[in-house]
Amino acid sequence: MNAASTTSETFHFTSAGVRCAATHVAPAGATGASEGPGGRRVLRPVVVLAHGLAGTQDAGMMPFAEAFAAAGLHAVTFDYRGFGASEGSPRQSVSLAGQIADLHAVIEAAKRRDGVDPEQVVLWGISLGGGHVVSVAAERDDVAAVISAVPLVDGLAAAALAAREHTPAQLLASTGRGVLSAVRRRAGRGPAMIPVVARPGEVGALTQPGALEDYLAIAGPTWRNEVAADVVMELGTRAPAKAAHSLRVPWLVQVADFDRSAPPHAAMKAAGAGRAEVRHYPGGHFDLFAGKPCHERAVAHAVLFLRRHLDVPAPVEPGEPAEVAEVAEVAEGSGPAGATGPEQVGYATR
Repeated sequence: MNAASTTSETFHFTSAGVRCAATHVAPAGATGASEGPGGRRVLRPVVVLAHGLAGTQDAGMMPFAEAFAAAGLHAVTFDYRGFGASEGSPRQSVSLAGQIADLHAVIEAAKRRDGVDPEQVVLWGISLGGGHVVSVAAERDDVAAVISAVPLVDGLAAAALAAREHTPAQLLASTGRGVLSAVRRRAGRGPAMIPVVARPGEVGALTQPGALEDYLAIAGPTWRNEVAADVVMELGTRAPAKAAHSLRVPWLVQVADFDRSAPPHAAMKAAGAGRAEVRHYPGGHFDLFAGKPCHERAVAHAVLFLRRHLDVPAPVEPGEPAEVAEVAEVAEGSGPAGATGPEQVGYATR
């Protein structure tokens, strides 16, 4: 991607009275004096990107945002309260309801950004964020499209997968830390912490083989490898899949078939309820991030999906990622059940 084809600006928004950090990535020339024929202002769709468990803007989000911007869309990344550059305490504590509220708040802020078409808001989420965007889109009437990448949409299904992936002793240790954290909160003390990612056999929220190395590979300066331990219990209550049937906008679900963190079968079931377009990738949970085998294809498929369903003006300064053009050529002529290289595309039905 041509870095000169995008610009970025940090800004802040407020969620529940807390100052949160965000970044607006735009096509070069698409803010300020950007105009169309006859002096008419050109407004572009905006993609709001929601990260996963304990994720921060500088942990793998920018390559996605920059790719969307290079393709002619605005993109907004943000940090949840208590994480990264956002304020809020306790730090590193995941509140699922709080993160949903943060996403609602950043959508309102994104709609006010210069050059943004407030009637073409796209929600993109990865992992835990891939479920959040489903819940939020089902509650709003101003969302034009949704993209869920390796989404965690069913907490109980994820817990069942974790039970198969870990020994009883490992599960007991993680659950024990979660209970301790909850007790400490009720006593007015700070939560007990565990690593976000750890090696197999260690205590952590994510301990699948390769998870530590994969997360550290995308981690930025503000990311910290710790999270309040009670998240392991709260995740079990999360079920955004229940909102899938309420979606009335185009929805793309990107499934990593060998995902050992977010169960692929749960994502497929939710996709069926929401009549989503589904893309399959021959990789694991982190393989859609930059530098991994499925990243370029996943980004290109997302851009093509948005071009089909939204009014996306051409970039002011042509700088379309090469992979977008490549996949466009491959995808031409393939029907809903056709293959695009190693990935399969289809439309889920009830």
